[in-house]
Amino acid sequence: MEYLDFELPIKELVEQLDKCVVIGQESDVDVTNTCKQINKKLEETKRSIYKNLTAWQRVQLSRHPNRPYTMDHVRALCGDTFLELFGDRGFKDDKAMIGGLGKIDGQSFMIVGQQKGFNTKTRQFRNFGMANPEGYRKALRLMKMAEKFGIPVLTLVDTPGAYPGLEAEERGQGEAIARNIFEMIRLKVPIITVIVGEGASGGALGIGVGDRVYMMENTWYSVISPESCSSILWKSWEYKEQAAEALKLTSTDMKKQKLVDDIIPEPLGGAHYDRETAFKTVEQYIMKGFNELKDLSTDELIAQRMDKYSKMGEYKE
Repeated sequence: MEYLDFELPIKELVEQLDKCVVIGQESDVDVTNTCKQINKKLEETKRSIYKNLTAWQRVQLSRHPNRPYTMDHVRALCGDTFLELFGDRGFKDDKAMIGGLGKIDGQSFMIVGQQKGFNTKTRQFRNFGMANPEGYRKALRLMKMAEKFGIPVLTLVDTPGAYPGLEAEERGQGEAIARNIFEMIRLKVPIITVIVGEGASGGALGIGVGDRVYMMENTWYSVISPESCSSILWKSWEYKEQAAEALKLTSTDMKKQKLVDDIIPEPLGGAHYDRETAFKTVEQYIMKGFNELKDLSTDELIAQRMDKYSKMGEYKE
């Protein structure tokens, strides 16, 4: 297990507990009570730290190297029923955007999401989860296919943003994202969106227009990352913690502003501490959302979706 800077007190107690167990195994000394005391202190420390996380600490947890990525969720949710589909039929297959058909609890879904890598080689292969225009066009092709066959769409968001390179702009990055938003708002099948990691800018919104949008507890969703916001406003990344607080990007902030529908709770310490529980909870929320939407007519579905997004940003003085 890798630990973040604010998790160091936990790391120290875990190491103490491990040493205590080893001493008990390698000698005749009874360390049962000592281990219980350390374990009790460990649980108290975990609760104290994780129940009072700052916005920046939640951003750090969303990027934790042990955190499950989109394909981890897909494998857990669909098992061996997932059939990946490739390419936008226009340029090439974008490895940062995955998509395909799979069954969750017996119900077929068209699943689309950004995939990051877990080491240097796979991060380069997946372009660090930053999709090019062909990735968004692949996503749209699969969503239109789902619409044709009456299959609900599930999108899993985890990206630091759409790829900002020159070649992406030359191939129409802005248009590709805008086209997805335009088409998703009137797609004739239910769309369920789950933010499983980072949800940055238009890169996230390009597959994030849903009838039900859920955020996992330790994720963030914002027009810009804290580091980029800090570099623009203060010409330095040193103010990223202050920027994170000001951006109101946590799941609690987003729910309060009615920009997402619900928060998916995570195990204490984050989804990476207990993956199976996290996967099961995500599945429950997906099926809950689907069951709320499955009996709506096409007209009702689209009308509710348009009304939902039309109301965002309204305020009274």
